[in-house]
Amino acid sequence: MTKRAEREQARAMRLAGRSYNEIAAALGVSKSSVSLWVRDLPTPLALIDRTEHITRVSREYWRAEQERLRVQRERTKSSASAWVGAISNRELILIGTALYWAEGSKDKPYARRERLVFINSDPDVIRVFVRWLDLIGALPESCRYRLSIHESADLAAAHEHWAEVLGVAVDQFDRATLKRHNPRTIRRNTGAAYHGCLIVTVLQSRVFYQQMAGWFAAIAAGDPRRVEG
Repeated sequence: MTKRAEREQARAMRLAGRSYNEIAAALGVSKSSVSLWVRDLPTPLALIDRTEHITRVSREYWRAEQERLRVQRERTKSSASAWVGAISNRELILIGTALYWAEGSKDKPYARRERLVFINSDPDVIRVFVRWLDLIGALPESCRYRLSIHESADLAAAHEHWAEVLGVAVDQFDRATLKRHNPRTIRRNTGAAYHGCLIVTVLQSRVFYQQMAGWFAAIAAGDPRRVEG
């Protein structure tokens, strides 16, 4: 069959509702050749209906799959929460210590800064940290609060948000540290849900810091092979 005959046959098959793959297989030519020959013809209605059907079935499948994963996710979280149960004061001290060591400011041999300074953007993490401070005996009046936030954010709304999280008045916050805009940076932490990071500084906390460091040293030195409960 000549190229011209192949082209005419391809066009006839396309008008009959055949796909590129079907035409290429029937004529023994490449899909790119078929595309070149028939690209001026409208997409057959049967193929449009087939595509819409496949799209609809795929969308319904993924919607069902997402719901299945959501239910599984919530079931796993619920089971894990039930396993934790009530937390003792000792457990909370250890939890808070590990949390501080991961997120808080640490003392260095070349720069002695034995003071509790904690920064985080997660309200739940801050709530756990505040509970830990109360448990170890740090008085609320010894705590200073300051925001580190992008200059384009709603500072007043952010102060109200963190004041509610902490259960304190807005006037207890020190002047915020504003992050200057960098046009080369693509920021994802934007919008009404962005409240910046909260910095909690505990004044005169040298002894508290030393206790925390000792607790973490004991945690780190524990036998990793020993699992109780």
